[in-house]
Amino acid sequence: MKIETASWPKSQPLAEQYTSAFENVQSFYDFAPGAWTERAGWLDSGSSPAANRGELVKLLMAFNEKSENAPEAIENIRLLRDPRTLVIAGGQQAGLFTGPLLVVYKAITVLQAAREASAQLGRPVVPVFWIAGEDHDFDEVNHTYVMSPQQSIEKVQIAHPTGIRTSISRLSITEWSDAIKQLEGQLPDTEFKAPLLDKLQAFAERSDTLVSYFARIVADMFGRHGLVLIDSDDPSLRKLEAPMFRHMLEAHRDIREAVEAGVANVEALGYRPQAETAADSVNLFIFREDGERVLLHSDGDDFTDRKKQFRYGMEQLLEWTEQAPQRFSNNVMTRPAMQDYVLPVLGVVLGPGEIAYWSQLKGVFHALGMRMPIIVPRQEYTLLEGTIVKHMDKYGLSFEDVLGCFEEKKNGWLKEQDELKLEQRFDEIELKFNDMYTPLVEDIAGINAGLRKLGETNMQKIAEQIRFLKGKAIDARQAQQESAVRQLDRIRLTISPIGKLQERVYNVYAYLNKYGDSWLHVLAETPYEPDGLHRIVHL
Repeated sequence: MKIETASWPKSQPLAEQYTSAFENVQSFYDFAPGAWTERAGWLDSGSSPAANRGELVKLLMAFNEKSENAPEAIENIRLLRDPRTLVIAGGQQAGLFTGPLLVVYKAITVLQAAREASAQLGRPVVPVFWIAGEDHDFDEVNHTYVMSPQQSIEKVQIAHPTGIRTSISRLSITEWSDAIKQLEGQLPDTEFKAPLLDKLQAFAERSDTLVSYFARIVADMFGRHGLVLIDSDDPSLRKLEAPMFRHMLEAHRDIREAVEAGVANVEALGYRPQAETAADSVNLFIFREDGERVLLHSDGDDFTDRKKQFRYGMEQLLEWTEQAPQRFSNNVMTRPAMQDYVLPVLGVVLGPGEIAYWSQLKGVFHALGMRMPIIVPRQEYTLLEGTIVKHMDKYGLSFEDVLGCFEEKKNGWLKEQDELKLEQRFDEIELKFNDMYTPLVEDIAGINAGLRKLGETNMQKIAEQIRFLKGKAIDARQAQQESAVRQLDRIRLTISPIGKLQERVYNVYAYLNKYGDSWLHVLAETPYEPDGLHRIVHL
């Protein structure tokens, strides 16, 4: 399997600076890329608040065994009992059939970075994938996209089971068959199709939420490489997080000031903030009695929702952190610090948008007595099939051309084909033939009157042959262009569907269905390259 690199600007300018000119943005972060020893020293110092490792191992063991994770992952969990063991973390929401390819690539990067850091430090570094099960936006995770055999982008989705605005982990789903049938209908028949669908169906029968389904799929893909899974809405995890929820409530004003300062600092250097919260936000959610997840706002010394439909005092909330911690949940501003409290995070794998929004969070970590972990940019990949590469070569297109100037290149090629001007040239030739042949027929008729009719018949047949060849040539040109347009459009649909990078749209199962999973494991075992380049994988 050949892997090439391409230079393509990140979707976020700040993320581009992080990978190519860190000195320009270093004030936003606590550690430089690859500063493993420095970060490990901070963690070893015990300066940062941390959850109980013994309890962490118990809940990880329970969740991963339930998720049918591999022995290699279970062994990595056992390693976490050792205080010298550190973690490379990365996470995402639990998307249907894993969601877009970038989710799979994030898991791969977590594995790669953990291996590299462990080798450099000479101590265990465990890869952990943080499933954001506490998120409540079901519409973000209930669908995925594949390219159909008819070259169209098709959406596969699952319906919301209740309509309640609660965490994905708390939504019970039993009707998986429709989504699996939708996927089946969009995948071409291959040797891999039936086993893939059988496995998805078997996982569905043993799963009652998107999170549990997602966990089984990811464990099946990467458990053999040692990837450990954690659900951010696990009730056992909530108990472990209780002291930090208390700390966050008590420090909510400091956290809010840090968030505001983070926004101001980013803007001061000319960047656009990627995450903002209301001026009175506590940066924590609470679950109401009906399961609805609602953002907390401060109102004087009390806490309420945006519409002020309920009101709690600090004493009540602090009591709940001890007696009912499952009622609390983090928002985007406090979740990173909570992850750092739960796990001994050496580094965290982030995509371009996440790198940009984490630039606002340094002060939040500091307000809680913590330091931001090392940022590990997620590896970016585009998968190219052999037929697509041949088409690109045929039309002289590079990867950068498809992303940056596809329409210009496509129209230029079509224009070149039209420059033959077939219709005009055939018409001119027929006209010239008539102009030259008519006088000749007149001349030979003067020799013998019988030659006139023969000459006119001959002239008509030659003109018919010219028109016949003209029609064949035009048909061939149109067929060529129609085929070319289909091939060109397939190139674009493959590399840049709906104007986005492939990894942000398509689901991994379209490629597993065609090529099996060996390429996936090759990527998982490939060394991490912190060069910020985009990688093109030839399947």
